Amino acid sequence: MKTTLLTAALLLAVPTSSAYAQQVEITVTNLTQGLYYTPLLVSAHNSDTALFSLGEMASPELQAMAEGGDISGLSAMLTNANATSVENPAGGLLAPAMSTTTMLDTAEGNNYLSIVAMLLPTNDGFVGLNSWKIPSEVGTYTFTLNAYDAGTEANNEVINGGGAPGVLGIPADPSGKNGTGATGVTMVEDNNKVHIHRGNLGDDDLSGGKSDLVNSVHRWLNPVARVTVKVM
Repeated sequence: MKTTLLTAALLLAVPTSSAYAQQVEITVTNLTQGLYYTPLLVSAHNSDTALFSLGEMASPELQAMAEGGDISGLSAMLTNANATSVENPAGGLLAPAMSTTTMLDTAEGNNYLSIVAMLLPTNDGFVGLNSWKIPSEVGTYTFTLNAYDAGTEANNEVINGGGAPGVLGIPADPSGKNGTGATGVTMVEDNNKVHIHRGNLGDDDLSGGKSDLVNSVHRWLNPVARVTVKVM
């Protein structure tokens, strides 16, 4: 009887593997032909935290990220939620076909993974992973990510140095392959909620037309990213 009680006590005293903080290695790869990611925000957080919700209005913090690449608001929100985050693991823009790797831990119940970055050149497009449950079992997990439209700005595809929330336009094309003088693809969007992005339309007129984006360079389809998660 004593042996049975002692064994039970030892089993209760030893935490399960899921109770330990795990080291997690995250690699993000840009799968697009001609789009760049603004500085990424990679975070491990609890189940009560979410960076965005499909079919709902974007928060001011999400709008700032999606329109101008400003991750400070979302980062502050995560800090207030006691999340573990890494800002800008690539040390700047993440170019097409390039990857960046960072490490996180899942202490204090932070076992949900989220990733966001603005896509350039777009008006309010972003690559996003929202609250993916990090497996407790050691191993390597690979999946792809879609791009989303924040629904906060019309996709006029005009490069004018915009980027501040509420200022219509695209900040820049990092590749420098854009046209100029476009009149705009559209000035109104019917869907003002967070949704799957339709992709850039572009045109082949480098000195006018409706779009400053070039259809042979800046068009894209989902998925736009590959994520590899190694649970240590």
